[in-house]
This record gives sequence, structure tokens and C-alpha cells, in this order.
Amino acid sequence: MQNNPQISFVIAAKDEEKSIVLLYEEIIGQIRKLQKSYEIIFVDDGSTDKTFEIANRLHKKDKNVKIIRHRGNFGKSIALQNGFDASRGDIVITMDADLQDNPKEIPNFIQKISEGYDLVSGWKKKRVDPISKTIPSRLGNWLTRKLTGVKIHDLNCGFKAYKRRVITGIKLYGELYKFIPVLVQHQNFKVAEIVVSHRPRRYGKSKFGTERYIKGLLDLITVVFLTGYIRRPGHFFGFWGLVSFFIGFLIGLYITYLRIATGTIQYRQPLLFLGMLLMIIGVQLISTGLVAEMIVSLSQKDFSTEKYI
Repeated sequence: MQNNPQISFVIAAKDEEKSIVLLYEEIIGQIRKLQKSYEIIFVDDGSTDKTFEIANRLHKKDKNVKIIRHRGNFGKSIALQNGFDASRGDIVITMDADLQDNPKEIPNFIQKISEGYDLVSGWKKKRVDPISKTIPSRLGNWLTRKLTGVKIHDLNCGFKAYKRRVITGIKLYGELYKFIPVLVQHQNFKVAEIVVSHRPRRYGKSKFGTERYIKGLLDLITVVFLTGYIRRPGHFFGFWGLVSFFIGFLIGLYITYLRIATGTIQYRQPLLFLGMLLMIIGVQLISTGLVAEMIVSLSQKDFSTEKYI
């Protein structure tokens, strides 16, 4: 039986025909210095160029190179998840395929993991991307730190190292790959960050458009809910339900006062309708929270019949 490799590399690639051979050679150069067993998993996420053909040639040359080919562009989260599922290494390292991540940082990741951390995330402190990418990224990272409490400077950095037990506990979809450190720390794994060098893009162009920021914001809301309220959804829905109902109730009291004191609501029908709407929304949110609590309760294991010796 073949032993599992010590290090697995999971690399999502889309239209990177000019980059993957150079990236492979740089990774191999570091692996030889470390003298570690390895596997490199290229996940071709719907490339329309010769990325798959070139990766296949690498596989024929080196059987430690493996390829996963998607029928279309399913996104980075699915690509990483499929790569994680196929990996066998004790340590899993993810990198971008565009050569902006420098393989010379690999020993630093291995060293940090050996200090007892479960996930080590890269921090592109000196980023060479255009300002149209760096400013939104900094704002997103700042907002995520404030909402989740996870003190990571560069959540978007694709250069990360994981212990195997970490990747078995996460399921990625949507844009959740950006929030892996948040999900991992929520499971009480030890998370660290190291500064990594960032290189200019040599070939091609970024595959991400402005819509990624909208998707990222929506997924941030999802992550906040999953990490803060997944076991107590009634607190989330109940809080906002009570806020909505209370504001609507105050508006109702004001309208009632006007009707009693002046005999008319003085053309405030829109305000009246707003108050009624807020109270209805409040009741619906509270009801949703109660239903969610019942679902969570039913999904919990009943320990009342367990026997302990």
C-alpha cells in the first residue's frame, strides 16, 4: 500500500496555460530542498485554453501530479473543495496558479505549521495588484475582522497551509473560500498568519470581476450567521424581529396619540402603514426564529437515554 504524501498542493487553475509549468518547476525546486514526499493536484476549473493539456503532460512526466477537470467554471470554492477531497497529504497547501504566490514561502508555511498551528494563512502585506483590487480588499478584510473577531489581515490570500484534520471539517461553496480562517477558528482550531511576498501577474488577467464584491458581502453575512447563530438562530431572528416590532409599535402609539389629541392623523397615512408593516415583519421574524429553534432542537442528539459507566 502506497504511503500518503507528506505535502499535498491544491491549485485551482482557469486559463493559466502559460503559468502552470513554471509554477510546477518552482514547487519542485522547494520540495527537493525540503526532501518531502508530495502530490500536486491541479483543478482545471473550466479552462478554455490548453491548461488541461499542459497539466496532463506534467502528469505523464510526474505521476505525483494529478488533475481534476471540471465540465465548466464552477468557482474557486468548488475547485478547492474537490482538491481537498482528492488530497492525501498530512499538510495541504493551496496556491493560486497565476505565479503571484511565490513557492519560496513554502518552507515558512511548513515551519509555522510545525509550531502547532492548524491553519497558516498568507498575508500579502505589500500587494502589487491595482488599487481597484487592493482598496476593496482592505475594506472587506476590515469589515470581516470587526464582524467575526478573527484577527487576520488578508483573508483573500489563496496561499495557505492546512493540517489534514482541518480540511475534513469544512465544506466550501459560493465565495466561502475567502472566509476559511473564520470557519476554521470557529471550530477552535489554531490559526496563524505569516507575511508572504507577492509577485506581479506575468500572464493573462484576473478572472474575477466587480460582482465578486457583492457575492463576498452576501457570503460574509452567511458566515456571520453560521459562526455566531447556527446553534441559536432564535437570537438572531428574534433580536431583529423585536427591533422591527418595537419601532412599528412606537409609530402606532404616535399615530394613536395624534388621533386622540387632534381628532385626525394629519395626513400621516404613510407613517401608519410603515408602522403596521414593521410590526408584521417583526412578528414574522420572531416566528421564523422559533421555527428555526425547533429545527435545531430536533437535530440535536438526545443524551437523556445514554448510559455512562
